[in-house]
Amino acid sequence: MVAVGLAFEARLARTTHGAAICCAPGIRMTEALGAHIRPGCAGILSFGIAGGLDPELAPGTGVVASSVVGRGRTIPTDDEWTQTLLASHPRAVHAPLLGVDAPVTAPADKIDLFRRTGAAALDMESHIAGSIAARHGLPFAVFRVIADAAHRTVPRAALRGMRADGSLDAMAVVRAMARAPREIGAMLALVCHTFAARRTLARARYGFGPSLGLPDFL
Repeated sequence: MVAVGLAFEARLARTTHGAAICCAPGIRMTEALGAHIRPGCAGILSFGIAGGLDPELAPGTGVVASSVVGRGRTIPTDDEWTQTLLASHPRAVHAPLLGVDAPVTAPADKIDLFRRTGAAALDMESHIAGSIAARHGLPFAVFRVIADAAHRTVPRAALRGMRADGSLDAMAVVRAMARAPREIGAMLALVCHTFAARRTLARARYGFGPSLGLPDFL
């Protein structure tokens, strides 16, 4: 099973071998994954974009999580699966990832989290997916790609455009930018960097093969 927060991530994650794709942004992932767990599930992969925390990492950098920190606990990732992902995408960083329940948009907050946790990046789904995998005794792995670097502010207009199903409401973004034209530069940068992250995701997904890097999946 693949846990993603955004619709375009779900499209990239699809496999001809029929791995279930669970698309639910943020805290909605709890209910969505719980409803989709079935007997025979081989593992859960958290896949998609992330926000950068390590100031040395540029947009488009892949992160294979060594563990996920969130909600007061540290969830280890499956070592064999993780090593397979790293072998498939050797340019990826192997480091902890932080799971959060609300967006982190300000550079100062990102740097503070990096100093306090040592996590290379953050997202809003991996800690939930990891908790559910641990509850069911399933292997768990994470591949995320940085879209917004640590020193970049995430414009509020970008958040206004996210629908509950993970798709983008483009008109909501346009309306939000019209009310806050100072965010236009930050939005254009985020769009460019998200496309870079998307390219990395697509290449990595191809490299993982139909089994998504998990040998026991087939």
